[in-house]
Amino acid sequence: MSPTSPRVRRNRRRLLFAVSALVTVAVVGTVAFVAIDLAGAANGIHHSDAVLPTAAAGVPQDEGEQNILIMGLDSRVDEDGKPYPQEIYDAIHAEDASVGGYNTNVLMYVHIPAGGGQAVALSIPRDDDVDYAGAPGGARKGKIKEAYGRAFAAKDDELRAAGVSEDDAYQQARDAARAEEMQTVSQFLGGVPIDHFVEVTMAAFYRVAQAVQPLDVCLNHATADTFSGADFAAGPQQIDAAQAMAFVRQRRDTKYDNVFLTDLDRTRRQQAFLVSLALKLRDAQTFTDFGRMQDLLDTAKQYVAVDKGFDLLSLASTAQRLAGGDVTFQTLPIERFGTVDGESVNIVDQKAIAAQVSALLHPAPAAAPDPNGTSAPDSASGAPSAAPSPTSAVYTDSEQPLRAGAVPCVN
Repeated sequence: MSPTSPRVRRNRRRLLFAVSALVTVAVVGTVAFVAIDLAGAANGIHHSDAVLPTAAAGVPQDEGEQNILIMGLDSRVDEDGKPYPQEIYDAIHAEDASVGGYNTNVLMYVHIPAGGGQAVALSIPRDDDVDYAGAPGGARKGKIKEAYGRAFAAKDDELRAAGVSEDDAYQQARDAARAEEMQTVSQFLGGVPIDHFVEVTMAAFYRVAQAVQPLDVCLNHATADTFSGADFAAGPQQIDAAQAMAFVRQRRDTKYDNVFLTDLDRTRRQQAFLVSLALKLRDAQTFTDFGRMQDLLDTAKQYVAVDKGFDLLSLASTAQRLAGGDVTFQTLPIERFGTVDGESVNIVDQKAIAAQVSALLHPAPAAAPDPNGTSAPDSASGAPSAAPSPTSAVYTDSEQPLRAGAVPCVN
């Protein structure tokens, strides 16, 4: 069979679907343009001039590894600052363009090792109280999710005061915001490099959920929430795109007295959704409708941004193992919930997190089996590993490592 046969081309596209699904929440829109025409689609996606952080002095980086930051914005506008169609606002319970700012409510650092090995996706809780890299708007410290919005507002004001046109100021301010958020994340994680980024909006997320609905999810208990629109039974179930938005946004329960959810549970839901999405994308029948793909391409051009060097083709070699579940999702720990300057925040130990991240990204060689049969200590904490077996799909602790490959049951 020739390299250009229809079957080979279809298989190549399926590999790319799998990669983008597990490597980025922007599975969200990038999946769509890969399916149709990589070169043509890339011309329409927002390619940012934002400067990417390199590794700090002394921080290891293997040649060939990939480190991707996924930033999910809570803004109610597209990449040009324009409102969504009303039907999207209605579906995602997000009111309108006047509500919400430019907070990065989803921050996920994805590390793909060079030459094989398990990939790891690190979720950063959005309310972690951190030092900002560039003191955006004069602020030196605050919630990690707010670095983007603070930098955007400061740069936008500066440029407009200098007489820069509204559209040019907007795009330059978005690039300044991306750079500040990435530098802050890199610094917080111990000076790690960021080779690529993908920025997505809620509208992009919703459109991809529409393309693959229904999705399989599982919950440990029944739960409902009037804020997000969540209303779910316990156990395995299938959800549509609007329900998927509620699934990943819910962080409280307003119906059941015995259900207590936090932002950490919301982060775990986002991880569970990505696993379910990757499993759905493995179905060869999911993306066979060219018209649907063209629609997704159009929305990707409105709702997704990537760095100028981002190339999905370069990730194709990792597709099969990632789709097979060779990736673990982890949520970085917090010490406690607290209040700083009247704001509810997560109190964190930055040095401990940097050490943990270093151990996760570049683990020490596995220890020899213990002749007494006891568990080997975990390289990051010194305690026996809490990671579930590959067959486990029930997760009750939001900080427990979550293994891809099966639909997880979560809180």
